[in-house]
Amino acid sequence: MTRKRITVLAALTVLTAGGGMFGHGAFMAAKAEAAQLLLDQAWQRARSGEAKARPWPWADTWAVARIEAPRIERSAIVLAEAGGEALAFGPAHLAATPLPGEAGTSVIAAHRDTHFAWLAELEAGDEIAVERTDGTVAHFRLTGFEIVRADRSGIEPRSGADARIALVTCWPFGAITPGPMRYVAWGELVEGAG
Repeated sequence: MTRKRITVLAALTVLTAGGGMFGHGAFMAAKAEAAQLLLDQAWQRARSGEAKARPWPWADTWAVARIEAPRIERSAIVLAEAGGEALAFGPAHLAATPLPGEAGTSVIAAHRDTHFAWLAELEAGDEIAVERTDGTVAHFRLTGFEIVRADRSGIEPRSGADARIALVTCWPFGAITPGPMRYVAWGELVEGAG
């Protein structure tokens, strides 16, 4: 092969690989947008009384709540069962914890680089509103933030009669590798809010 042919072949290979990566990225972005529309539709069906309103027929999760941080204008549909598929599409409620607004500590988790990246923008005193499928809206006031090891988080879901919320994501924000540390935003129920 001549040097010119090798150069052309290398250029075509790079262009093909680049086109493939661009196409994959565009597909993932379109898939994420479509998923958000389907999640919103599932939330609307859940609010209308449909039990376990799945966003798509093969989903292993369903809409259980809608979380909102009014000061920073962020919201998301919260999914059931904080497993792999649920966390790929949004925040998820840990099934072993009470629902937001019930006695004990409700835990909602999401990825730090997507659905809970906005936890870094929250401040003590901010309000978090969580609407459940039954129409109940629990309002929480953030009381503080903590960085803990995942295996020693100190989150006790069934301790105490007070309703609390723990919003959990990986730490540090912006990291590209997994690690053992978690960022927890703690909130206390605001009685009579709503």
